[in-house]
Amino acid sequence: MTINQRLLTGAAVAAAMLAAAPAYAQSYPTRPITVIIPFAGGSASDVVSRIMFDRMSKSLGQPIIVENKPGAGGNSGTQLAAKSNPDGYTLVGAGSGPIAANVTLYNNLGYDPVKDLAVISPFARFTIVVTVSNKLGVKSIQELVERAKKEPGALNCGSVGIGSSQHLACEYFNQVAGVKITHVPYKNIAQFGPDLISGQVQTGFQWYPNVAGPINAKGAMALAVAGDERLGALPDTPTTTQAGMPQYKVDGWFALAAPAATPRPILERLNKALAEAIADPNVRTGFEKAGAVPSAMSLDAAKKFHSDEVGKYRDIITKAGIPKIGS
Repeated sequence: MTINQRLLTGAAVAAAMLAAAPAYAQSYPTRPITVIIPFAGGSASDVVSRIMFDRMSKSLGQPIIVENKPGAGGNSGTQLAAKSNPDGYTLVGAGSGPIAANVTLYNNLGYDPVKDLAVISPFARFTIVVTVSNKLGVKSIQELVERAKKEPGALNCGSVGIGSSQHLACEYFNQVAGVKITHVPYKNIAQFGPDLISGQVQTGFQWYPNVAGPINAKGAMALAVAGDERLGALPDTPTTTQAGMPQYKVDGWFALAAPAATPRPILERLNKALAEAIADPNVRTGFEKAGAVPSAMSLDAAKKFHSDEVGKYRDIITKAGIPKIGS
C-alpha cells in the first residue's frame, strides 16, 4: 500500500468515526450512568447533586447512580473519575476545590483538571454562611471579629479540606477582618457538624447544607451569609453587608464534569439534560431549601468559566501565602 493509499484509508476511518459519533450520542445512554461525588454523603454537594440527578435521569431515560468517594479534600474521587473510560458512563461532581483551587495549591494532584476533565456545566453556587458554635457565645460578626482579635489563632474553622472553597473563605475572612482563625481540614465533613455543636471547632465558613444540621439542632448559629441577598433557607440571617462587613463576599460552586476525551455529542446530551433539570421548578425549589443558587451554562461558556476560576483561585491562594502541598 502506498503512502497516499494509507492516508486515504486513515482519512476514511476518521470520517467514519466522526459520522458514527452523532448516532452514538443519539442512542446514549443505553445503561445506568455513575457519578462520583468526591465528598461524603449528606454534604452540600451530595444533597444538590441528588436533587438534580433525579430530574436528569428522567430526561436521559436511565438511572444515575451516585458513588460517594471522599478523601483528600475531594482529590481522590476526582482523580478516579478523571482517569476513567471517556464513554459518558462515569462522570464526576466537580467542586471548586478539586478542579480549580487545587491546581495552584498542590504540586502534584495526580490529574490535571484543565487537561483531564471537560466541565459539562456548573450547576450550583453556594453562598458562604458564617457560622459559629453556640458554645462560643458570640452573636454577631462584630463579636466574632473582636473575639478573634483578642485570641489570635485560638479560634478555628472547619472545612472539607485544604484548598476547598470553605477553607479559602476562612482565609479570606482573616484577610478582610485582620484576624487569625486557624484552619482545621476534615477528611469527612460529616464529623464537622457534631464537632461544631460540641465546640471542638468553633466556626465554619460553610455551604448551608454542611451547617444546616447544627443550626436546626440549635447547636450553632448563622451570623451572616456572604452574598448580595439573604438565603431562602435562612430568611432571618442578614447578609454580610447588613451585618456590617460589606467587603466580605464569597461563594463556592459545584459542577458536572466528564473525562476530557468524552465525545462532544455526549457532552452536549448531558449539558442539555442538565439545563432541563435546572429549569425545573421542583429542582430550583430543592436547591433553594439546600441554600444553593441553580446555574447552567453552555459547554463553551463552562470551559471559559473553569479557566477563569482557576485564575481567580490562583490569585487568592498566592495572596494568602498558602504553601503548596506535596513534593
